[in-house]
Amino acid sequence: MTREGALLVARFMAMASPCEVLLETRDDAAGERALLAAAQEATRIEHKYSRYRSDSVTNAVQQTSGTDVEVDEETSGLLDFAAQAHDVSGGRFDLTTGALRRCWTFDGRQVTPDVDAIRDALTHVGWSRVQWRRPRLTLPAGMELDFGGIGKEYAVDRVAAIMTAHVAAPCLVNFGGDLFASGPRGDGVPWSIGIEDPGAPTCILTQELALTRGGVATSGDARRFAMVEGRRLGHVLDPRTGWPVTGAPRSVTVVAATCLEAGTLATIALLHGSGAREFLQAQAATFTLLD
Repeated sequence: MTREGALLVARFMAMASPCEVLLETRDDAAGERALLAAAQEATRIEHKYSRYRSDSVTNAVQQTSGTDVEVDEETSGLLDFAAQAHDVSGGRFDLTTGALRRCWTFDGRQVTPDVDAIRDALTHVGWSRVQWRRPRLTLPAGMELDFGGIGKEYAVDRVAAIMTAHVAAPCLVNFGGDLFASGPRGDGVPWSIGIEDPGAPTCILTQELALTRGGVATSGDARRFAMVEGRRLGHVLDPRTGWPVTGAPRSVTVVAATCLEAGTLATIALLHGSGAREFLQAQAATFTLLD
């Protein structure tokens, strides 16, 4: 933790992303306690929902092999949200795309997709195959839940709530570009948020937005993409085809009441491809598109 003028700042890594929590306070002791609690909450959520930990809820559910299981209240809330997002997206947003992740590498290199592997993986994808009656879940054998599409955004909101519970001071939570502001800064000025130019080879900000309160999230192909036969394909996979979406904007930034809502709307917009703008307009969303 460091002090940078009026701000106490904590920086750490979580969920494969650089994380930053900014708190505008002169009370170092209370601020440091709040920032420590924020980092602990981020770690808790990462451990609970990671696909890569044997002790995570995600792994425990996948080990049930089609057996009915009861999940906890927090997980139930995320599953309810995912089910709603699936409906709003017309089936494009799907929490069961985990099997497809083994077929793709989005590190910017040239790849040759294994068409047969993608076809086989699709037999284990589809929220409609999941039986979900809160709090009872049945995940068919071979299927995987992947909270990666909502986990980081959910963590941002939870960390912001932890901060607010600890101190009555404005804070900004930023996990890899997914953000939440608890309120304006002490002088009433909004937080200044930069939007990255998706076409730049390095991190160059092309636009700024003023955030007083709420969440902001960006989805696009600036950092995670694959090259297939000379085409740049972003990391957002269409669960109906098993392939990255084509025709979508390079970047979609959404402002919403929560980071979770903003991130989900941004992802669903990309999943609509060339219809991203129309989808967001139909949702009455506040957004920025970059091609």
